[in-house]
Amino acid sequence: MPKPAKLPGGAQTIAERHPEIWESFTELGERCAEAGPLDAHTRHLVKLAFAAGAGLEGAVHSHTRRALADGLTADELRHVAVLAIPTLGLATAVRALTWIDDIAKTRRAPAKRKRR
Repeated sequence: MPKPAKLPGGAQTIAERHPEIWESFTELGERCAEAGPLDAHTRHLVKLAFAAGAGLEGAVHSHTRRALADGLTADELRHVAVLAIPTLGLATAVRALTWIDDIAKTRRAPAKRKRR
């Protein structure tokens, strides 16, 4: 069985100590992704929304990293947090925005100047 790629903290520990469990977990994720009609772009946004709504900082960071790597924009990810305001509340949305920006801030494009 190949050694798992470098993962964040606890996930890496599970993958190293229990590679068969990690392999099954990874396969479950793949099967869930293939089970319906949503495209990869939409799946990234939905998974980010789940992580933000559940208050999982590490998962928000992870889904933000993966979404950016797959070509989604930081503004698309931030929009997920803004959409949370009426359902989850302003505090939850701000928390999610902060976590998204923890990762996305290093990839921000320079701000555009307003025309006068």
